[in-house]
Amino acid sequence: MDKEECCPKFNPKRWDEKIHKWENKHFIKENIPQLFHIPFPPTIGAKITKLMNLAEKSKKVLSKKEDTLILFADPSPFRSEIYLSVSGEVEGAENVKLSGTFVSKVFEGGYNTIPKHIKQFDEFLESKKKKAKKYYVHYAYCPKCAKKFGHNYILLFAEI
Repeated sequence: MDKEECCPKFNPKRWDEKIHKWENKHFIKENIPQLFHIPFPPTIGAKITKLMNLAEKSKKVLSKKEDTLILFADPSPFRSEIYLSVSGEVEGAENVKLSGTFVSKVFEGGYNTIPKHIKQFDEFLESKKKKAKKYYVHYAYCPKCAKKFGHNYILLFAEI
């Protein structure tokens, strides 16, 4: 019997080179300590589990699993932020709303390929006469599901 994956199958065409206009899009947020932009892996799993449990308890999990975004932002070498998209305010969590215009682009590779992909994304944006104010990263699959599906997709969002 095949066990259900924890990550839904990712459709790159849905996200690659798309523009998203978010108006008060609901997220809940956690911070993760890191050392020179390298997070501590056990902390990531614990924080994501905490966010998911809070969202489930408040019944604010998005109805379609493939619509759920877990975004990572890296404001300093010693702290990372995780944002989980939800359907509304979540009691007991740090609630944030993101508004603005975002461009998404799909890449493939591991965590260590992010700087290269950001450079490629900057070149893509420049060709469209746009510039990123801030980047967010969504990993389409956990390591186990990446192995199962045979892809390690990274979805970058640039706030423009």
